[in-house]
Order: sequence, then structure tokens, then C-alpha cells
Amino acid sequence: MKNGKTKLATALAALLGSVAATSQVLPAQQTGNAWFQEANDNVANKVKTQNNPRLAKNIILFVGDGMGVSTLTGARIFEAQANGAEFGEEHELYFENFPHTALVKTYNTNSQVPDSAGTMMAMVAGLKTDIGVFGYDETVDRGDCTTIGDHNEVASYLEMAEISGMATGIVSTARLTHATPGALYAKTPDRNYEDISDIGAGSSCEGQIEDIALQLVNFEENLESRYEGVDVNGLEVAMGGGRRHFIPNDAAFNVEKPTAAGAEGDRTDSRDLTAEWKEKYADGAYVNTKAELDAIDTSSVNRVFALFNESHMQYEADRGNDIAGEPSIAEMTQTAIEVLDNDPDGFFLMVESGRIDHAHHAGNAYGAFADTAAMAEAVKAAYDSTDPDETLIIVTADHSHVMTMGGYVTRGNPILGKAVYTPGGDPQLASDGLPFTTINYNNGRGFCDLGSETDSDAGYGCPSAAGTRTDLTVTDTTASGYHQEALVPLGSETHSGEDITVHATGPGAGFVRGTVEQSMIFHIMNRARPVIGE
Repeated sequence: MKNGKTKLATALAALLGSVAATSQVLPAQQTGNAWFQEANDNVANKVKTQNNPRLAKNIILFVGDGMGVSTLTGARIFEAQANGAEFGEEHELYFENFPHTALVKTYNTNSQVPDSAGTMMAMVAGLKTDIGVFGYDETVDRGDCTTIGDHNEVASYLEMAEISGMATGIVSTARLTHATPGALYAKTPDRNYEDISDIGAGSSCEGQIEDIALQLVNFEENLESRYEGVDVNGLEVAMGGGRRHFIPNDAAFNVEKPTAAGAEGDRTDSRDLTAEWKEKYADGAYVNTKAELDAIDTSSVNRVFALFNESHMQYEADRGNDIAGEPSIAEMTQTAIEVLDNDPDGFFLMVESGRIDHAHHAGNAYGAFADTAAMAEAVKAAYDSTDPDETLIIVTADHSHVMTMGGYVTRGNPILGKAVYTPGGDPQLASDGLPFTTINYNNGRGFCDLGSETDSDAGYGCPSAAGTRTDLTVTDTTASGYHQEALVPLGSETHSGEDITVHATGPGAGFVRGTVEQSMIFHIMNRARPVIGE
């Protein structure tokens, strides 16, 4: 920690002052919302048995997008076997050793099976909302700007942390304008409004709202305009993908693609938001590559904006193939903490491993497991870089996926292998006489054998084989390019509605126990480091 340890008395005084200063800031429709009140009351009940009275200086929220329980199980075995373990089942991902764990219910207000917008809103605003919407409560109709207004706008924990004086940051392997990161700083009736070209002409939202990318660049001004007397300094860290939503639809602005490949930018208003950010924050560092990130002097640079890909960042398994070179999620996390830690008042950081979800949608368990293991390394980097007595680290997911694991398989069998009864034995045969794998999907595109291909999305180029069986006798199902069989044929695999887990360590972690609504996570963070009065 570059700036030493904040004494408890000083920290408590500062935090209590923050609560007093912001107790009237959160919108009444947010604090009066039934979901908000239920979660707050639940946390209040847990106070009675809370045995760690210390308040947190820093909070780090890790979100493994799509990282359900079956993904955790598969990824822990995958990680161990990749490192040479004889078996793997006894292994634990780094954060699974955290002392506090709970189950989390993930449904949205209008759906049993959720999406990332509604689930992230629950985590960072303390109330449940509809699919596809963030920054507003459940009274907003998706894509309908006539239903939005001051009466249903809500604030995120990041916004309140910013107002309370904390440094704030976002790291994601997905586009920074995607649902999980976007819910922290933007207000939109449709998560798909990532840039101005996404807001259809003639729609009720045309000319009525800023697109999500523009809201990131204008975050400081937008927040100050919402609350009278508020003076903030904006996001200190924003790292991820999504460059196309910040630059014009003009090949002259290409960063990685050859001009012949066409324009990588999507904006139809000719605005270069990266240039606008650099003009606004002349003392900040704007970077596009791992080499540029590595060159930053984190002891003197207090603001970083990084866009490492025109769309999502590479899958962990495919990262070495990036044209310009991308950092790992652990490297981004480490750099973000080193920058945010320059603020003696503490920080809030959200880190999303977004491509776990995308690999599952493509029906590629290898990619999902590799990205889960990479996130576990990022959690370790965060824990090693902070003081556990003053930093609350929460690791959770937004939702699960319909990946399954079964077949009475012998212990130590390759997690991506064919099901066998005994070590080294012949594969089990289903009633159709064909072998099958331990890992499969309930729906999706189904079987695809791309060998050593490391880009999970390449599976979309295969014809859908879901609902049929394939003879896997000579197929290497452990290869990175193997896409598992699926039962129900769909264009891509879907989320599931089962509970996910939350793991925590540090001040306030004791509130993480039992089975809770997803909206509890906001309230747990706010009890650990109060940014609003409740």
C-alpha cells in the first residue's frame, strides 16, 4: 500500500461523515423500493451476529459472468488437471477458500431466468429490476424512453462511492459498454444502446438519452448534474474491450485491423470519444495494448482508460493470438489496484470476467473453464495486493448456465473427457450405443469439433447439431476447440435460473451467509463501507 495504513479512528470518522453527507442523495424510489427494503432488513438482521465491527477502506467486487455452481466445479477440476494433479476433484479455486459463502437467488422482476443487466442492477443498486434495463427500477419498459424519468432512476454503489470521495474503477474482459460494467455508470432502458448507432431512428429514445459509451466519458458531469452540490472527479480506472463504441465508423481510426478490413468503429455521429476523454483528463493515460499498460508508472498516474479490443477482449485461451497484445485479467486487476490505491480515502473496484458467459453461449466448456481459472488468478492478485484487514473482496456471478456434469465417472477422469467407469477403461456407452462426455449442455448449438481452435466463438461457424448424437469414439473431447453436445437446438446456449454462489473475505464478509436475494450484495457492501445512510 503506497500511502500507508489509515488509522481506524480516522477511517471511522471519514466514513461516518460520508454517510451523513450522502444520506439524502439516494433517490426515494430506490430506498422505498420493496426489494431494496427487504435486502436492507436482511442485512440488519445479520448485524446481530456480525463479529467483525471493522469497516472496510476498500471494496473489490468480482463478477464471473455466467459462473454458476457447475462451472465452479468443472473449472476447479480443469485448473488442477491442467497443473498436473492426479485427480483434481479435491482442488479449490483460490476464492473458494474464502471464509464466507452464500447462495444467491438470481431471478429478475419479470423473468425466472435472468440476464446480466437485471442481475448487475441487483448487485450494485440493491433492488431487483427487469431484464435488459439498468439505471432504472422495474417500472421502466425495455427500449421505451417514454417510461423513464427522475421518478424511476436509481443510483449504483459506484456512483455513491464516487460521491463519498472514494476512488472508483471498472475492469472487464467484455466491452466496457456491456451490461455488467455499464450498470455501474449508465442509465438506459435498453442494454443494447452501446453507442449512438444502436439507438434506432424514430424510436422513442432517439435524441432523448446518451448512449452507454458517451455516458462513460461523461460520467463525472452526469453524476454532478443529478445531485445538487456534488463535486466528483470521475472514474479513475476503466479497462476492457469495446473500442468500436467510442470511435467513428471510419477506417482512419482503426487500431488493430488493417484498413482493408473496414472500419472497426461503430459511431455514426463522427465523434471520437477517446479523444474527448484525453482532452478532459489530460493527466490520464489512454492505452490500447499490454505493452502500453505495462509502461504506465502507477505511482504517479492517477487515471487510466484502456480499450484493448474493438469488441470483447480475447478469451483467455486465445489471448496469445491478439494482434496488438492484451493483458490478462489478473494483470489488469493488479494495475487497477496500484492506480486506485494512490487515493488515501480508499477505493471501489469492480472486476468482471465476462467471457466465461460467452464461451458457454458458444457451447465451449474449455473456454469457460479457462476464463474462470484466469479470474481466480485475478482474485489472488487482488488479495495479495491489498490489506485483508481493510479490504472487503466479494466474488460472485450474475447468473448460471445450462451446462451439466454427470455420468457416474471415475475420479480423476479428465473433466472434458468421455465418461468412463474405471481409470483408463473404455468409454461408457449410452442406450444408443455411443460414448458421451461428462460435460454437456441442456441447449445450444451442440457438437462441433474444431480441434486446437482457441476462439470459442468459432463454433458459431459449425452447423447446429443439437438434438442429435455424434459418435465421439475418435474425437478428442478434451481439446480446446471441442464444443459439447446439446439436447435442445438453439442458436446459442442460454442462461439458467439456478442459484449462484458468493464468496467473501475481509471487513463485512460475515454478512455473506445463507440463501439471499441478489440485491443483498449492494447492502453488504454498504454495511462494510457505508456510502449512503439507510
